[in-house]
Amino acid sequence: MSFLNELNDVQREAAMHTDGPVMILAGAGSGKTRVLTYRIAYLIEQGVDPFNILALTFTNKAAREMKSRISQLVGEGYARALWMGTFHSVFAKILRFEADRLGYPSNFTIYDMDDSKNLIKSIIKELKLDDKVYKPQLVQRRISSAKNGLISAQEYQNDTIIYNDDVQAKKPLLGKIYGIYEKRCFRSGAMDFDDLLYKTNILLKEYNDVLLKYQDKFRYILVDEFQDTNFAQSNILKMLAARHENICVVGDDAQSIYAFRGANIQNILQFKSLYPDTATYKLEQNYRSTKTIVNAANGVIKHNKEQLQKDVWTSNDQGDAIKLIKCLSEVEEGNFIANEILDLKNNKQVSEEAFAILYRTNAQSRAIEEALRRKNIRYRIYGGLSFYQRKEIKDLLAYFKMCINPNDEEAFKRILNYPARGIGKTTEAKIIVAAAEEGISPHQLIEQIEQARLPINGGTLKKIQEFRHTIRGFQVLAKEKDAYEVGQHIASATGILKELYSDRSPEGVSRYENIQELLSGMKEFTEIELSEEEKAQDNPRSLALFMEDVALLTDVDVKDSKDDDQPKVSMMTIHSAKGLEFPYVFIAGLEEDLFPSQLSVNSRADLEEERRLFYVALTRAEQRAFLSYASTRFRFGNMQYNEPSRFITEINPDLIESPAVQVVEKRSLNREKATAGGSSYRLSPHAVKRKLIKPEKASGGAIHAAEMSKLRVGMQVKHERFGKGEIVGLEGEVPNRKATVEFLNIGKKQLLLKFARLEIIQ
Repeated sequence: MSFLNELNDVQREAAMHTDGPVMILAGAGSGKTRVLTYRIAYLIEQGVDPFNILALTFTNKAAREMKSRISQLVGEGYARALWMGTFHSVFAKILRFEADRLGYPSNFTIYDMDDSKNLIKSIIKELKLDDKVYKPQLVQRRISSAKNGLISAQEYQNDTIIYNDDVQAKKPLLGKIYGIYEKRCFRSGAMDFDDLLYKTNILLKEYNDVLLKYQDKFRYILVDEFQDTNFAQSNILKMLAARHENICVVGDDAQSIYAFRGANIQNILQFKSLYPDTATYKLEQNYRSTKTIVNAANGVIKHNKEQLQKDVWTSNDQGDAIKLIKCLSEVEEGNFIANEILDLKNNKQVSEEAFAILYRTNAQSRAIEEALRRKNIRYRIYGGLSFYQRKEIKDLLAYFKMCINPNDEEAFKRILNYPARGIGKTTEAKIIVAAAEEGISPHQLIEQIEQARLPINGGTLKKIQEFRHTIRGFQVLAKEKDAYEVGQHIASATGILKELYSDRSPEGVSRYENIQELLSGMKEFTEIELSEEEKAQDNPRSLALFMEDVALLTDVDVKDSKDDDQPKVSMMTIHSAKGLEFPYVFIAGLEEDLFPSQLSVNSRADLEEERRLFYVALTRAEQRAFLSYASTRFRFGNMQYNEPSRFITEINPDLIESPAVQVVEKRSLNREKATAGGSSYRLSPHAVKRKLIKPEKASGGAIHAAEMSKLRVGMQVKHERFGKGEIVGLEGEVPNRKATVEFLNIGKKQLLLKFARLEIIQ
């Protein structure tokens, strides 16, 4: 147990408190993963069988890292026996063991977002609905939300409140689509991602013997990132932990940022209410960031009312002040970021991989990308098209799916005529309709195509029979050979490799290389050393197991196959940055109605989530943070004039460089041209500087919060930057009241009054 000496006092106490409910509140950079890892190692050292430990994470990457560390601490054999993985991967494993209880085959397919959306598109088309009203993505979100709320299709359709909401939204048939979608998934032997939680809830709730079995098995439950759990996840945990109550949750309410995915911050806020005997440990020492960054983040998050109190601190150096830059436009903002990176590269020999550029929305990346390209700065965008979402990869994976689960309708439609074999869309539609009328899958129909009496000619019938024969052959091979051998054979035998190889365009070469990359990944999969449990299986490196690994990959786990090993600046949305850290972090677009989002300012709960999002962004930085905002920005095709984000004013001014906003003026921009061709700038020593004035400290005729209600349409006002104007519209309530002002020089501009610094002229 000497490894426990590597922990600080609080970490060690938390790791050694093994029995009963435990909540570990872990501030940013406080070593929570280490505590979770050492706690598991300590349990094993104390004689707990690793088969009785369930450890749940949110990414496969986190699970792999923890397992690797546990292997080093207590031995690889113990680590392999742990039930450790993401919620979805662990519950998918349980569902495969118990699938027959729910009427599913154990080899059920797991639909990704694209598969799910394509099925919804088909249903909307079959029902002859307008896909501009019933947008597939919107319908998908609605179904996902229902499942995460544990609402079945039948309950959805019978709930008058839900139905009335749908009618009001002019989408009265959402419940019907949900019902058909569920039946089609079931018929295809498929579950979508939400089903992995939804069906597990059903399994544990309706089959008491199954619940008792897993309650007895999982005597110790540990949950990472507990603040990100949703209702379905918390419900499963509640059921599994009910018998022994040895549940340890680790998380930080200040980093709960996934409400849009269904995450419920109340799960962590109310944990002690559920388990009154909970022992709470607060990990408050930050090992990641400078004092400046830690104190700035603390100053922001203290403005949230709903939170579990903790006092994050660090013994690290004070560090540089946060640099805050005001730019005239998103173009200048991109140039500022590129120049700062270039300066640090040249003057401090900082590598590109030390930088991260974070933004609230993906649309912000364009101007920044252009600036980086002009400076020849390498970068990589996270959250783009995943390797496994590329067409050529999904085409080959569809063949793999048909080998494992031939009833998969989406896979069937994808490969019936790919590569082209002369079976047209009309024939495909006839098969789909006939199968639906018979209540069977399309594959089951073509298995008896001769008796189906479809209105097709003899030539087409022969081609369908050949396709059927091909799939049968692949299925036999999949049972006998490992994943790589099967994958290589299918890629060759179908003609996919040949077709892609013959296309010598850059796109064709890229697609061919992607297929080879997939096959290389399958080869690596087959060469992984087997655990004792796997050795007992018939085909432990089968295509089925490979496909399950692929289906359960998260965005964080997938590295772009085209990504070389050269260091690159990381660009991503703040949501994608969760769990990462970088020496230098740029947070762009700190403007009202962008960050915080315009959709969040009328609800305290939503605004507090936006503030937590900013807290997450700031605490990604180890050495220095840079904040920027633009006075003007093109959004939705229109020029918008912006006020700085309220979050800037929540940082102690002493922690901000100057503490001032540096205004990049056009005369400064013209002083210097970019070294790589395009126009750029360095901050002129003569750049204008002015202090940020918080609304409550405004002087002269500026409008205080208490005076907002006195404003009337028709009043003449003056803005320090936009000049004189007339109020032509007012909306919202104090303190989020907005005014639309018609300015003499720039036209209409909507302003958030508490930040506008308006003066009333008359």
